[in-house]
Amino acid sequence: MVRQRKPSEQTLVVLQALLSRPGDWRYGYDLIRDTGLKSGTLYPVLMRLADQGMLESEWQPPARQGAPARHAYRLTHQGTAAARASIAAAASNDCRLAAT
Repeated sequence: MVRQRKPSEQTLVVLQALLSRPGDWRYGYDLIRDTGLKSGTLYPVLMRLADQGMLESEWQPPARQGAPARHAYRLTHQGTAAARASIAAAASNDCRLAAT
């Protein structure tokens, strides 16, 4: 039997940020700015969400010549539904979420 864990507060903050623009591709720096999380916290959360099928990710070409390609993330349809459910469950349990 697989045990379902409650998402961490940091995961909930990332999900809130992604839900603010659910269909948009978001870059790590953009999410760092929106969530206030450090990269060492954010990127493991993003990798875990992608491994769970909640996010899709892709390398996007540079916006201008000479700039590096960037990794972008967005919620899948399943991820959007799961994110809304997780945030609703956390809110009903009086879990403190960072204001977005």
